[in-house]
Amino acid sequence: MIRRRSLIAATLPLAAPALAQNRWPMRPITVIVAYPAGGANDIVARTTGEPMRAVLGQPLIIENRGGAAGTLGAGFAARATPDGYTLLMAAGAHTLAPALQRNLTYDIVGDFRPISRVAASSFVLVTRNDLGAADVQALIAMARAAPGRLNYASSGAGAPPHLAAVLFQEMTGTRMEHVPYAGDTPAIADIVAGHVDLGFMSLAAAKALVDAGRMRALAVTDLERNPLYPDLPSVAESGLPGYEVGTWWGLLAPRGTPDIVIDRMNEAVLYALRQPEVTARFTELGLTPVGSTPEEFAVRIRDDVERFGRIVRSAGISP
Repeated sequence: MIRRRSLIAATLPLAAPALAQNRWPMRPITVIVAYPAGGANDIVARTTGEPMRAVLGQPLIIENRGGAAGTLGAGFAARATPDGYTLLMAAGAHTLAPALQRNLTYDIVGDFRPISRVAASSFVLVTRNDLGAADVQALIAMARAAPGRLNYASSGAGAPPHLAAVLFQEMTGTRMEHVPYAGDTPAIADIVAGHVDLGFMSLAAAKALVDAGRMRALAVTDLERNPLYPDLPSVAESGLPGYEVGTWWGLLAPRGTPDIVIDRMNEAVLYALRQPEVTARFTELGLTPVGSTPEEFAVRIRDDVERFGRIVRSAGISP
């Protein structure tokens, strides 16, 4: 009897954590969105969060922590306890940040475990309604005629919309003033209000105001036209062949998060992307549902960090 009790006691420290992991999640999961509410990152997180509850049995709480082109929220998520209860809805911008910002408090490759890519999208070149540029070529002519007079908004210094504008200027030989914001929402608000001339904005965040006639859309940044706007040309076909900048969103967990969390979250993401209401919402906003294995997502992150680094260096941009 004494020996039996000793054996049971010896197994308890090992059995309890395993049991807790097998029952994960046992409480709500916080998903950090590193941008303000209402932007594309926020929309993707909230659209997929509710159907994921059917797989996880727990709600996903969206927590907006904007600032510094998404790096403040990413840094917070990287330092979170790796127990599966704090995750990051990352954006393509996070793979650009290492090339444009010094002294980041995290490593987007080394400090996270990828779960799945969730969605992808194009940017759209928009202007204030009274700017007077009817198309991309008219905008280029306006910018060339008065270097530095036009200004452009972005969702943050170092974010892909910033790079989209940098590439546009490089390829057209123009110069415009950069006005960075803490996310899509405030940037778009100032374009609508006429405080800023133009910007390369997420299609998901800009669509409602473009459709309402409160901003003018000139082109999309994919090589081909977007099905949402079949009559809207791409920048590439508007006189800049080869121009292409897109973005994506996907879930990451802090380094050290157990495999069971990664597997369950990946299952939940793929389930959510199969739901008709998610597909319809994404289509409405010009988003493409993606879904991937953690390994595929890891490769994409590494490749994008390298690609953006090359582009930034070739453009002569200093961190």
